[in-house]
Amino acid sequence: MYIKVRVKTGQKKESVEPGSKGVFKIGVKEKAERNSANARVIKIIAERLGVPAKKVRIVNGHHSRSKILAISE
Repeated sequence: MYIKVRVKTGQKKESVEPGSKGVFKIGVKEKAERNSANARVIKIIAERLGVPAKKVRIVNGHHSRSKILAISE
């Protein structure tokens, strides 16, 4: 399964909201440095879907705010 997300880093409060066209809007506290924001996005999605974090990976958009995540079963 693939999920499209749009990430905002450096937020005061973490949030996950459904956006338009099936894209989730995710706000994380971490800065976009040393992969910390990407790691937090993976943890948030894993928690929301009830799967281990190792089952979620970024397949596109490692250095972009728009990302595509793959969830394996």
